[in-house]
Amino acid sequence: MKPSKAVVILKDNLWSNNPIFIQILGICSTLAVTNNLSNTLVMTVGVALTTAFSSMTLSALKGLIPRKVRMIVQVVVISFYVILIDILLRAYLPEASRQLGPYVGLIITNCIIMGRAEAFAQANPPFLSFWDGLTSGLGYMAVLMAIAVVRELLGFGTLFGLRVMPAGFVPWTIMIMAPSAFFLVAMVMWWAKSMQAGRQAAGKEAKK
Repeated sequence: MKPSKAVVILKDNLWSNNPIFIQILGICSTLAVTNNLSNTLVMTVGVALTTAFSSMTLSALKGLIPRKVRMIVQVVVISFYVILIDILLRAYLPEASRQLGPYVGLIITNCIIMGRAEAFAQANPPFLSFWDGLTSGLGYMAVLMAIAVVRELLGFGTLFGLRVMPAGFVPWTIMIMAPSAFFLVAMVMWWAKSMQAGRQAAGKEAKK
């Protein structure tokens, strides 16, 4: 029995075509927010929701958008949802909004959102496009949250602001600086590609 298309999309976006370690998209926010789990969670939820609702909206409107202005309309739709998220953050999570500052607005420039709009939403129905956008955001979230755990734990000795390391722990200053994110992203990419290559090799051996 073949898995449903929704399950295939979920597996693809979380693992085999993950936007961070396979497509290499959305890397800038990895440097910006992953030294703090709370900020990373807020940022990644914002990206996931923006990607999902933008993909759904653009899929529903694809028959009405002239080809020559498609990119402009995509940016307008994405901007609408980003502004909405920014307003909600300022209203209900003002401290997170203040700490993230301009990075919330920069969600508009996240390549994942435009990429899913072009690669998937243009050729699929709205609800499936919503699911694709949401799962792409979840794949992005999973990687950034994993990196944020390492950076906050070693950089501050805390998780979500709560101290978990012993009193004598000496924070690793490098972990709260941008270069550490580069190294951690590279390690995640290496691990994921090694795992995928190993599975492909095992599959070929099994067929023989």
